[in-house]
This record gives sequence, C-alpha cells and structure tokens, in this order.
Amino acid sequence: MVIAIKVALFVAASGAIAWLSRRPLTDPRHHGFYRFFAWEAILALFLMNVDHWFADPFSPRQLAAWALLIVSLVLIVEGVRLLRGRGRPDQAREGDALLGIEKTTELVTTGAYRYIRHPFYASLLYLAWGICLKQPGAVQVALALVATGFLVATAKAEERENIAYFGDAYRDYMTRTKMFIPLLF
Repeated sequence: MVIAIKVALFVAASGAIAWLSRRPLTDPRHHGFYRFFAWEAILALFLMNVDHWFADPFSPRQLAAWALLIVSLVLIVEGVRLLRGRGRPDQAREGDALLGIEKTTELVTTGAYRYIRHPFYASLLYLAWGICLKQPGAVQVALALVATGFLVATAKAEERENIAYFGDAYRDYMTRTKMFIPLLF
C-alpha cells in the first residue's frame, strides 16, 4: 500500500479513535485515556504490516500470528456477549467517559471472565502481537511493547474504577483471576 494512503488512513482512523475517546482524554485517571494510546499503537502497527498480512501464509511465524488473531477475535466476541448478557449495562450508570457496554451494573465472573479480568484488553494485546508477528522488526516490536504498556495501564485504571463501583466483590474477584493470560498474567 502506498505510504500516502497509509498516512491518510492513520489520520482518519486516529480522528475516529480520538472522537470515541474524547471524554476519557480529558482525564488521565480514566482507563479510556490509556486505551486511546494502545489503540493508536495498534493502528500504526497494522498499517505498517498490512502489506505482509498474507505473505508466506504457512510459515511458523504466520501461523502463530493467525493463532493470536483468532484468539483475539474469540475474546472480543465472548467479552461483548457476556457484558451485554450478564453485565446488565445501564446507560443511567454514572460515568460519562464510559462507553455504552462498559456501563455494567453486575460484576461478570463467568465465561472468559472466570479466567481473566480483562478479555477486551487481552484481545487487544493478542491483536497487537499477532499483527507484530506478520512482519516483525524493531519498530513493530517497539509498537507492540508500547501497546502492551498502555493496555496494562488501561487495565490498572479500570481496576481502580471497578473497585470504586463494585467494592470488595471486585477485590475478591481480582484474587481469583489473572489480568490477561489465564494462570500466568
């Protein structure tokens, strides 16, 4: 893809991400503030590697990339399903900077949430590293590491918000689950 098209796509998509993140970007304590920068790093990573998406499709590196991308897709679908069904989102919940699906009123601890506290951010983590593996290089690895750092910061900020809303139930939940990778992290 021509570099000018990639730059134009980056600017346009960044504008959409900034609009979606407009409220959280005014408050560095909010998880959406950090999520914005993770999304930006993933977007840049995608545009850098889009030309290599299907190159050498059966190499071990590409197979590992596809595995991470598939896990990413499964986690996001599962997370949305669970939050909509069991989280009972309510638009009346306080928090103007929360996206609609984030306005849950019930703590979800089943499905993917039984093993990890942040399926959405785990999905983005796997997405970043899956894209990175498409054509790894120093800049791609750096962007994946930047995305990882901002996703950890996002999760930590969201955990503070969840403790404030759900209290001891969320603290107890944190002792039973990992952040992104079951049994590990």
